[in-house]
Amino acid sequence: MQIDANIAAKAQKIKFLILDVDGVLTDNRLYYSDDGIETKTFYTRDGHGMVMLKKSGVDIGIITGRKSQLVANRCRDLKIEHLYQGVPDKLPSFLDLVSKLGLELDEIGYVGDDILDLPILKRVGLSVTPADGEDEVKSRVDYVSKYIGGKGVVREVCEIIMRSQGTFQQHMDFYLRDLED
Repeated sequence: MQIDANIAAKAQKIKFLILDVDGVLTDNRLYYSDDGIETKTFYTRDGHGMVMLKKSGVDIGIITGRKSQLVANRCRDLKIEHLYQGVPDKLPSFLDLVSKLGLELDEIGYVGDDILDLPILKRVGLSVTPADGEDEVKSRVDYVSKYIGGKGVVREVCEIIMRSQGTFQQHMDFYLRDLED
């Protein structure tokens, strides 16, 4: 993976990554059953990227405008403790999280796909949108992923951060290790 020097310099500083859900962790579609049950699809490689990133020492949070039990369940599965749901104006939740964490803005990365993400995207150290993010967002972020929402954008960002911080190889070494009899 070739990483632009400017993006790598920003990614080296990241201690906390915040993600939107719809259009970032999912394909931006909502599915409803006849009885009104909402479902979403999550990409497992994105999930594993988050697991590796957390093991590398970068924590993760989620701020989403919608509220659903499935997102809470996914966060529980991935051991994501910082979850803000049902917040269409995301900036107050972001500022609350920054205050709780005691981090500098350049130590925070954010991945968002729509204009409601712009108040956060313009404040963080590394701002990213998926390849299918809104044009108004694409023109205002540090990096436009080569992947669309729900299909690898989060994994790519996690790998960019880990590679820039020199922690990716430890995960490769773990999976490529020789097992002794």
